Amino acid sequence: MRLAFVGGTGPEGLGLAIRFAAAGHHVAIGSRSRERGEEGAATVAAAVPDASVSGGGNADVVAGADVVFLTFPYAGQAPTLAALADALAGTLVCDVVAPLEFVRGTGAVALDVEGGSAAEEAAAALPGARVVSAFQNMSAEKLMDLAAPVEADVLVCGDDREARATVIGLANQIAGVRGVDGGALSNSRYVEMLTSLLINLNRLHKTQTSIRIAGLPD
Repeated sequence: MRLAFVGGTGPEGLGLAIRFAAAGHHVAIGSRSRERGEEGAATVAAAVPDASVSGGGNADVVAGADVVFLTFPYAGQAPTLAALADALAGTLVCDVVAPLEFVRGTGAVALDVEGGSAAEEAAAALPGARVVSAFQNMSAEKLMDLAAPVEADVLVCGDDREARATVIGLANQIAGVRGVDGGALSNSRYVEMLTSLLINLNRLHKTQTSIRIAGLPD
């Protein structure tokens, strides 16, 4: 598959791109500037020498993509999607955004989002796209370490059953990861808020945490 990463030069976008490149997919790294997108592609190529990878501006990399991942800070979501709405019509879009801020003395704090969740706001901004949410709770550090499995469950939320199944299948291609059907897109708000908790646990315990859901059928 051809997978595009909008705002893919940050740790989470690069980590996911590295894992999916290692799984044999073509990955395209996008940024607001073509040069930064190309630099991100070079980072992936260095981690996965036989990778099929390209880089460029956000609008360039989404063209022809089978799945587009949104991997940028929440503050950039509205303007970025406004610029890409036409280009993303009919595309499966996976929102990896977790709205949060860092407060001195407290740590990471989940934001109350007017639209319910970042993913729901993305769906409203992209009425022609099939929007799901996933991967918000994954450690970028662990994603970049190809020598070790990630050991995490990835909750995939969305109102399009086929789109959820596609992203669950992609999650299952990352060593140690299990993709889990998280139901409707409205459930994304709870998954997004968990990200703040995990960040704070990481700081408190000096580790990289993830989530596992017990009791699910095989």
